[in-house]
Amino acid sequence: MKTRTTTRRRFLATGAGALSALTFLPRRVLGAPDRPAPSEQLAIGCIGIGGQGGGVTRELAGFPNVRIAAFCDVQKTHAATMEKQYPGRPFYADYREMLEKEKGLDAVMVGTPDHWHAPISIAAMKRGLHVYVEKPMAHTVEEARRMAAVAAERKVVTQMGNQGHGGEGLRLTKEWIDAGVIGAVKEVHVWSDRPGKFWDTQGRRRPADTPPVPEGLDWNLWLGPAAERPYHPDYCPRKWRGWLDFGCGALGDMMVHNADPAWYALDLGAPESAEAETSPRNPDTFPEWSIVTWRFAAKGARGPVTVTWYDGGKQPPRPPGLEAERKLEDNGIYFVGDKGVMLCGGWSGAPRLVPEARMKDFVMPAKTIPRSVGHRREWVDACLAGKPEDAKAGFWYSGPYTEALHVGVLAIRLGRKIAWDGAAMKAAGCPEADALIRKPYRAGFDLG
Repeated sequence: MKTRTTTRRRFLATGAGALSALTFLPRRVLGAPDRPAPSEQLAIGCIGIGGQGGGVTRELAGFPNVRIAAFCDVQKTHAATMEKQYPGRPFYADYREMLEKEKGLDAVMVGTPDHWHAPISIAAMKRGLHVYVEKPMAHTVEEARRMAAVAAERKVVTQMGNQGHGGEGLRLTKEWIDAGVIGAVKEVHVWSDRPGKFWDTQGRRRPADTPPVPEGLDWNLWLGPAAERPYHPDYCPRKWRGWLDFGCGALGDMMVHNADPAWYALDLGAPESAEAETSPRNPDTFPEWSIVTWRFAAKGARGPVTVTWYDGGKQPPRPPGLEAERKLEDNGIYFVGDKGVMLCGGWSGAPRLVPEARMKDFVMPAKTIPRSVGHRREWVDACLAGKPEDAKAGFWYSGPYTEALHVGVLAIRLGRKIAWDGAAMKAAGCPEADALIRKPYRAGFDLG
């Protein structure tokens, strides 16, 4: 066996090993001592299986070369649901116990609230496991940088769950911009309908009442890295995104999706600065609405670009040339170039020129970017092949992207312009940002 990325089929074809060796030797014997060897089936442990995590689990389970090997969730009632669908799999409340006992895992799926993403992902990667983590990738700038560094060091395959990154719309957007369809892009506007009807906790203060913890919920493990506080249904389930200690607000939920075409097509990298206009701020939750503007320096052949984000019911100015009868969708992005405007739907939706009349005689540029087999499918295939670069939303891409978004979070939380020094990971002249760039962790739940 030449390398640890050799598949079982190739191994047998070389005559280098006997079938009995592959059948009875532990998987780790066949690969590096601390990393499972790829085979024709990926054994995944799923951590956080309610809500979005449950949906991701079901999609992964539908792939013929995936085996869902174990489940982990702090809510025991989820065990019964998964037992009906995937009988016989072990269930754990604590991910640390799962990682210790389940020696045959190749990878983990992390579908927890944001504040848990980094500790779980880093622990898994340090054991040589591949990681799929829901968006946003991390809760702070430091977490995103640490996650990307560990992934590179361990050479594991990673993916952040912004599924539009595997779509046709993202590739078309870049191909049109690269072809000069709208000329040099000067500004980008991105928006979302979040939080809206999805959660109602932004702008609130911490509740004073202390209702009992629901049966089956391990509240201490749900809190994990966050400071202790009594349980309340305003935190769990599903309302955690608005709370500073647990989520990243509307920006963390949807800018990851809707702004992805800008970072991908324009190679934005780290911003020079970010500033925010918001509704009244408080020390517990994100504001009810925010408008955040990042400024990016010229890079290569691209000139300087501004990116502005709108949430909580705010929307950008109408794109130049947009027909009077047309309304902007609830989620989307548009690019303003010196030769026109391009409008895309949310989640990296398909691009259209503005006004729509420009599409009548439009000749589509040549396809120059390889197409994806699907966002989660490509992660599975990359894991089996041992090729981190084949997962296109891997931490090598999503880490710097997430860092840039969190510079906007700093501007929201501190209420001032942030002059960003990406190399030093500091907000210049703003020492109060340090505690938000690198947050404290409760004992026993740090990044390790």
